[in-house]
Amino acid sequence: MALKMSQTQYEHREIELKAKPVHLLLLSPKGTVPVLWLKDADQECVIDQSLDIMKWALARHDPEHCLGQDSHQSSAMFDLIERNDQQFKFNLDRYKYPHRFGLSDPLPFRQEGERFLETLNAQLMRNTFLFGPTRSLADLALMPFVRQFAHVDPTWFDQLPLAPLKAWLKGFESSELFLAIMAKRPLWSANA
Repeated sequence: MALKMSQTQYEHREIELKAKPVHLLLLSPKGTVPVLWLKDADQECVIDQSLDIMKWALARHDPEHCLGQDSHQSSAMFDLIERNDQQFKFNLDRYKYPHRFGLSDPLPFRQEGERFLETLNAQLMRNTFLFGPTRSLADLALMPFVRQFAHVDPTWFDQLPLAPLKAWLKGFESSELFLAIMAKRPLWSANA
């Protein structure tokens, strides 16, 4: 979303994670996505963390001021993103994929995740987005994880008393920006 918002021109390469292309592994041996490969005549650079890619793109062009209006807001955004990445993602993974972690009961992790969603919901009771009337870096960074959490058990999620959070998520999922980036693309082949 940040690449699209920043109007960065790029070549999108859709891959199958079960059959990672050699070129991806050469660029980023850890083999996770996304990977942004910047190449020009003089130098090459690889950015292989989602948040770093978003910061790079929005530092180039940030028409919606997603990086924050001031240092206090920026600090609060990065604190919330850190809580998401360290705590919420931990619980999301164990709720969504309990078998990967040898767990028989994912519900304690769902309950911990729900507490984080309540924090987000409280912020969204005051604003349309997490830090005001417009999208921020925190909205862009957290929405995919909240979406994953909601889609594990949509019936359960729909009954939660988190109307502002649900409206926020639905707004993202129906936005022109989200629909544009989620368009299905053919798998990339090095031989194509």
